[in-house]
Amino acid sequence: MRLPTVADIEQRLPKPEDFESRARGTELTARVGTMLGIAFSICFLTGMWSHFQYTTPGWLPLGPNPTQLYRWTQGTHVLSGMAAIPLLLVKLWSVFPRLFALPPKKFDRHLAIDLVEKASIGILVASSFFMLFSGLLNIAQWYPWAFSFRRTHEAVAWIAIGSLIVHIGVKLPVIREGLGAPIEHRDHALDADAPTRRSILQGAVAASGLVVLLTAGQTVPFLRKVSVFAVRDGQGPQDLPINRTAKGAGAATEAKDPQFVLEIVAGDQTLSLSRDQLLAMPQRTHRLPIACVEGWSRNADWTGVALRDVIALLDAPPHSAVKIRSMQTKGAFGVSLLPASYVEDHRTLLALELNGETLSLDHGYPCRIIAPNRPGVFQTKWVKRLEIQA
Repeated sequence: MRLPTVADIEQRLPKPEDFESRARGTELTARVGTMLGIAFSICFLTGMWSHFQYTTPGWLPLGPNPTQLYRWTQGTHVLSGMAAIPLLLVKLWSVFPRLFALPPKKFDRHLAIDLVEKASIGILVASSFFMLFSGLLNIAQWYPWAFSFRRTHEAVAWIAIGSLIVHIGVKLPVIREGLGAPIEHRDHALDADAPTRRSILQGAVAASGLVVLLTAGQTVPFLRKVSVFAVRDGQGPQDLPINRTAKGAGAATEAKDPQFVLEIVAGDQTLSLSRDQLLAMPQRTHRLPIACVEGWSRNADWTGVALRDVIALLDAPPHSAVKIRSMQTKGAFGVSLLPASYVEDHRTLLALELNGETLSLDHGYPCRIIAPNRPGVFQTKWVKRLEIQA
């Protein structure tokens, strides 16, 4: 039996010219690719902003203002990622025949450039799919993997944006040529029933816009009734959605203890306050958003004691950060650090009520943190201990 030769394999493989659809072409690819690049860039920048909330570089001072900033940046991050999905699929369809273009046979610099280009494209496609679809699973709060989503998502984001920059640099002459040419050519007459480049481009834009519309309601309240893709419809106990219940966090038993006391520690000083004692302190009410990494957010009326008033009971320096410990025993973020700029703000509360009612157990009873312009995972529920970092 004769083994197939390279010539046999080449003969069996399809060639770029074998794909008959003339709707493909650099004119379409350049336009869809430009829109995809814009969506990726917005997604990358807003995603990095979100990661900075977790590990803040020293040169970036984060604070409580503007109150709604994280809500809008994270909403934009999720929506730009959703918008990129149909654009990526159309972009890949438009260049699919190039997958079968054979490299130069002569081993020279042209072959090396071709191989490097194909490798960078492979990395770009793989990292793009990982970012978009792992992001989708994060929105759904389904994690079928053992690695840290946040750290891995951030690392692969740098790979994706780096390979995108390399790809744009290599293809810049082709991109310019494609954008400079009309989307349709007179000599490209197509069958009446066949899609044109213009119709495919319009379809890609429409699909991307539709995905955004059907998702945006989790951030934009007046779109909630039409946003069937939104993972949170804005509803929940006390008119606010819940990501993690007290039972799911392993905090239910301790949170319901009638002997609950909040422990406040500053150096060698310790103070314990019951919930009734917290209620007896001056109360403030502020309308603040809960904004989660999954992209959903909602405003609510919170009532409680200003955190700066609580730490003042121990004569702590006014410019002090506070480490917050929760009763939760399951999952991440049972401990969070609230920077001094938030502690000093009068809107940062040790909340006791939500929308005019006593906090429900799943919303953090007996008390929780609520601060302006903070990710939801840092709005710690079921607070049991405050450690003042003087």
